[in-house]
Amino acid sequence: MTEVRAEIDRVDKALVDTIAERFGYVERAWQLKLEARQEANVPWRNQQVIDKVRARADEKGVPADLCEALWRQMIGWFIQYEEEKLRHRIEGQSR
Repeated sequence: MTEVRAEIDRVDKALVDTIAERFGYVERAWQLKLEARQEANVPWRNQQVIDKVRARADEKGVPADLCEALWRQMIGWFIQYEEEKLRHRIEGQSR
């Protein structure tokens, strides 16, 4: 069991590292959206991401419903984050 726990800890570390990398791209995305005056929430893109995640989960033998639930939570959080950043920047520019 100790070895299994150590491997779970290793995978958790890699997941956090990967989320940190994704977060960096979200940081850049809201800046580009600000310049282009685009909304944070892009429903067709959200669905495209979910479809790709579900397909990858199927390829890897992971429950697609689990991955979709995790990604929807993550996407929702990132959208809120982007909306907040955009709102603060737009409000700051209008003053």
